[in-house]
Amino acid sequence: MVGGGAAGLHAARRLAAAGARVTVFDAMASVGRKFLLAGKGGLNLTHAEPLPAFTARYGDAAPRVAAWLDRFGPDAVRGLARELGFDTFVGSSGRVFPLDMKAGPMMRAWVRDLREAGVAFRVRHRFLGWTSDGALRFQTPDGEVHARADATVLALGGGSWSRLGSDGAWVEPLRAAGVSVAALRPANCGFDCDWEPRFAARWQGQPLKTVAARRSGTPEWRRGELLVTATGIEGSLVYALSAGLRDALERDGRAILELDLLPDHSQAAVHAALAAPRGSRSRSEHWRRRLGLTGLKAALVHACTTREHWDDADALAPRIKSLPLVLTRTRPIDEAISTAGGVTLDAVDEHLMLRARPGVFVAGEMLDWEAPTGGYLLTASLASAMVAAHGASAWLEAHADAL
Repeated sequence: MVGGGAAGLHAARRLAAAGARVTVFDAMASVGRKFLLAGKGGLNLTHAEPLPAFTARYGDAAPRVAAWLDRFGPDAVRGLARELGFDTFVGSSGRVFPLDMKAGPMMRAWVRDLREAGVAFRVRHRFLGWTSDGALRFQTPDGEVHARADATVLALGGGSWSRLGSDGAWVEPLRAAGVSVAALRPANCGFDCDWEPRFAARWQGQPLKTVAARRSGTPEWRRGELLVTATGIEGSLVYALSAGLRDALERDGRAILELDLLPDHSQAAVHAALAAPRGSRSRSEHWRRRLGLTGLKAALVHACTTREHWDDADALAPRIKSLPLVLTRTRPIDEAISTAGGVTLDAVDEHLMLRARPGVFVAGEMLDWEAPTGGYLLTASLASAMVAAHGASAWLEAHADAL
């Protein structure tokens, strides 16, 4: 097993339970670092929505991911938590958490469970590829070492948060081995808007709440909140739309996010409020009294419309209900929550074994799929690990006489 994240640990557990002698190699000084970071604000394990809707979250990859979820779905994720000693609950948003919300105790229990099952750990072993005769190559503090395995599961993560071990350095060794790997791209990421310096200085770090958003040209609005940064926007509402926005940027050089700043008001109601006489009141006071449009929302109206619109209800009302925010770049991949791209799904068989390298299986974010936040990433990573572990176990059994 190469990679000590959630997918790697899950595959190691299943292989050990099947009677395999398992060693987990990881580049970092300890395993599970990204899992631990993900749990800092509350460990979101999976989501409780019905499986058809759950599966649809995986977009173009949904047909393949559905087969993984048949082996290990959202209920099984909750079952894994129980096996490790942690009950779960469903939050108001449908997201599933352990009762104590924490990742640290679960990771410690997971590692302890693996050690008790006989799994060995080799940390500070960075995967470099294979020798000419098929041995695994690792860079260690003591120099390069080689290891032989009868079957290998690779679960090295994507290319974000490199300081936690997911640096995408595996891409070139796999390509050199003849594996088809799509370029890694940011997913669940923020975007740059090229704010005016005065706007950025005043509003960076401020949340924009009770809004709806959509990618320009699409019909569906999503409600939520986002965060203004020094360079643009990020946050859960942005992440939910990030795949389409990223693709539009790559295709067209820019993308437009439309914001409904007052989703609880109809456009007609907004127009009527703006058109009402304001007497001696200032424009900002009129907006505040009639619409509750203040602070960051009012600042965005000023930043994203022209002055001649501000006192023209016919022009301003549709802008408030569909404010165009021009996005110029994704944030760097290392800042993204996850990545798209990776080992293409046609480069592996139904057991997630590399067609170019029999006996080597791939799991987790290394594969070319993506999903929004909300427990979907972790669930599919664990599900793919289950498929890869079963594939590796079957491979070992089928080749037992030759090993």
